[in-house]
This record gives sequence, structure tokens and C-alpha cells, in this order.
Amino acid sequence: MGNLLCCVEVEESTVAMRERFGKFDGVLEPGCHFVPWFLGQQARGPISLRLRQLELRCQTKTKDNVFVTVVTCVQYRALADKVSHAFYTLTNTRSQIQAHIFDVLRASIPKLTLDEVFEKKKEVAEALEEEVSEAMAPYGYEVMRALVVDVQPEEGVRRAMNEAAAAGERAAADKAAQVRRAEGDAEAAYLAGVGAARQRQAVVDGLRACFVAFCSAVPGATPREVMDMVLLAQYFETMKEIGAASGYSSAAFVPHGPAAARDAVAQIRDGLLQAAQPPVAAAVGHPLPVTSVCEGITEE
Repeated sequence: MGNLLCCVEVEESTVAMRERFGKFDGVLEPGCHFVPWFLGQQARGPISLRLRQLELRCQTKTKDNVFVTVVTCVQYRALADKVSHAFYTLTNTRSQIQAHIFDVLRASIPKLTLDEVFEKKKEVAEALEEEVSEAMAPYGYEVMRALVVDVQPEEGVRRAMNEAAAAGERAAADKAAQVRRAEGDAEAAYLAGVGAARQRQAVVDGLRACFVAFCSAVPGATPREVMDMVLLAQYFETMKEIGAASGYSSAAFVPHGPAAARDAVAQIRDGLLQAAQPPVAAAVGHPLPVTSVCEGITEE
């Protein structure tokens, strides 16, 4: 806006104040105006009618004693019908808005915890907009929008929050890993049980087949004799495996001679029968006959 040969140009979206001998005399709209200075007229301003934005950072403390920096953004403009009031009543519009913003934030944030500040940003912004609109309306300004852009806790709190979040993620990952390991162990135990059951069934089937084949090939052989031969063969096979296994002594001292072998078979048979007899029979001291056990094995 200039004053050349008593002509004043006012740009678009702005207005100027015309004064006559220092007193307000009217509003100059956008365009070219004749303002004769020699008659005591002059143009003051201009003042913009555009929407302006003010970004502020306010540091305050929450209810749980955490210092935070609240970043706010206020959008405002001068009202066209009150532009003269806006021009002559305020010398620093930004400082006036800042004072009201800080007052609202420092009155509302200390009533909330840190988590509530993040959760209730919208409520805080609405309180800001209502308070600042009511405060700036008498001065000829309209507040279009007030926003809480960001909430920044102090560095130590942010670091602690990040560590807590990372710890929670690690705990969740560890829990998932433990669940997977437990499921794997349960599945392995189940499969091991199935394998052991199949192994025992295979042993029983092999003994049954061995008894049937031996009795068919050797007429007159009794199940007891077959049992003794199988037990004796298994006994020597076990001793052989013990001697060949790593980590054990390569020498084993066992009784030698036919009588010793007979005693070993008798001891093995007695141990098997003692484990196989029912609890009632064991209690009364009447073990089951060997023939009944063998007949049960050879029975189809």
C-alpha cells in the first residue's frame, strides 16, 4: 500500500483504515483510493483478512508428574465487519492468542495422566477452541480451528516408554515360543508313547510267532522250555550289548557254568512272573503258573 499523488492502493484480501486528523474515518476496501493528505487524511494498515495459522509449544506437567511439551495449532482470521475494532484494540494478536492457549493447557493438562493426555487430545483441542474463540471475539477475531498437533514427553520418559513397549513385545514373543515348545514337547511325548506301544506290540507278536514256530518244529516242547530258551538268549544278548556299549566297562563278571545259566533263567522268570501277577495273587502269595502265562502268549 502506498500513497503516491494522494492515491492509495489496497491489495486483495486486505483492508486499510482511513483516518482524518488521527481519527478513524472509514475502511478502505481492496482497490485504489484517493486519500488527500493535505486535507488531513491518511491510510493506516493494512490488515489481512486471510486465514492465518499460529503454532505454539507449551511445556507443562501431567497429573503423574511427567513434563510434556504440547504442540498446538490455531487457525484464526479478522472479521470483515469488525476489522476496525481488530485493528485498533490489539497491538499483538499472536501474543494474545498465545496467552489464552497457555492458560487453558496449564489448567487442563495437570488434571490428566500421560496416557489420558494422548487419549483425550480431541477433548483438549475442543476446550482450546472454545476458550480462545470466546476470548478473541470481542477483539474482532474469529478462531476457525484449534488443534493439538503433538504431545512430546521429556526424553527420559520417551526412552522408558520405548523400553517398556520393547519389553512387552519380547515377553509376547517369549510366551509364543514357550507355547510352541510346549506343544512340540507334548507332540513328541505322544509320538514316543505311540512308538513304545508299537515296540511292545512287536515284541509280543515276535514272541508269539517264535513260540508257535518252535512248538511246531520240535514236537513235545512245552511253553516253559521255550520261555527258558528265549529268556536265556535275551539275557546273553543283553550282556553282549552292555559290554559293547560306550561308557561302560568292557569286562563284566558273571557266574559261569550250566548251573549258573539255570539260576539266571530262574531269576529272570521269577522276576517276570512277580511283575505279571495280579495284586490279589501277590498279596496272598500265589504266583501264576508259567504255563498260563505262556498259554496266554501263544493263544491266538
